[in-house]
Amino acid sequence: MRPIQMVDTKTQYEKIKPEVDKAVIEVLESTAFINGKPVQNFANNLSNYIGAKYTIPCANGTDALQIAMMALGLQPGDEVITPSFTYIATTEVIALLRLTPVFMEVDAQTFCMDPAALEKAITPRTKAIVPVHLYGQAAPMEAIMKIAAKHNLYVIEDNAQAIGCDYFFADGTKKKTGNIGHIGTTSFYPSKNLGAYGDGGAIFTNDESLAGKLKMIANHGQSKQYHHDVVGCNSRLDTVQAAILDIKLKHLDAYCEARRKVADYYDNAFAGHTIIKTPVRAAYAKHVFHQYTLVLDAAAQPAATRNALKDFLASHNIPAMIYYPVPGHKQKMFEQFNVASQNLSVTDWLTERVISLPIHTEMDEEQLNFICSKVLEFFKK
Repeated sequence: MRPIQMVDTKTQYEKIKPEVDKAVIEVLESTAFINGKPVQNFANNLSNYIGAKYTIPCANGTDALQIAMMALGLQPGDEVITPSFTYIATTEVIALLRLTPVFMEVDAQTFCMDPAALEKAITPRTKAIVPVHLYGQAAPMEAIMKIAAKHNLYVIEDNAQAIGCDYFFADGTKKKTGNIGHIGTTSFYPSKNLGAYGDGGAIFTNDESLAGKLKMIANHGQSKQYHHDVVGCNSRLDTVQAAILDIKLKHLDAYCEARRKVADYYDNAFAGHTIIKTPVRAAYAKHVFHQYTLVLDAAAQPAATRNALKDFLASHNIPAMIYYPVPGHKQKMFEQFNVASQNLSVTDWLTERVISLPIHTEMDEEQLNFICSKVLEFFKK
């Protein structure tokens, strides 16, 4: 049996190696390492895939979020609502820009923003909402956009974990996540469903004015060379990564389907278990399983049970991860906002019970059978 990894980028690379190697060598021979033609080619192809009018490549997913917030003209003290149960980048950039993060509750089934909790979190100082499509599951964007429209708020989608996900509206309309809010952002970190061989990110919008601001901010605030109209940053996707991503983009739907097949295997193996709760697949979207995250509903000492399972799997050379053990509202960096005492019972409940199993495009049945057998063995002890 091949070694089990959380994500196997090497085997995936080997399947597209000739095409990738050729594209990388072409970039090296061109010496157009920054803003070479493959960057615009990839941006255009990604726009067509997502369905957005404008795609602005950038250096990483965190920059994408920061640039998006900067483009909206938010002022220090303005409130931005986002889940506490997410990766730190989502909330970190809010504080970095001297905005005020407002942490809200997630739905216990989908792990995503709860519209009822969102409505309650809005105040006169609220200016933007950042829903996170966590683990490959789409947030309930139709409800979120209606709430945003009611209160005249901006919506920035954090689509770092769900690129390729289809969202279905009540009227039958279908859109890709990242192309529903006023701005969408994503990451091309190597482990992502569409991963680079380094770092990268992108920003999406259908608003021409916003697109102009986003491009300008990502390029030192320049309106034209050496004319800097606004405070910006230096954030760009290099040509080598763009060339690689343009190749991988053609395989993205197949990559997502391969992940769904792994999830199907896990679902069947753990079906009906009294403690192991498999991921819910929301009817309004097509889950792309960036992570396969279980909830261990153990009545006594849930965190200890979860951690013991992780250690047991590690003893059999099976990696597992906890995304995320400490939610945003309990992170030291946010102490200045006096959020530690905030009552987010669902979020706190999840942080003690979630565990993610290996999932990627290259998993085989032998590996899956071994993982499932060991998980089930642990609960028979």
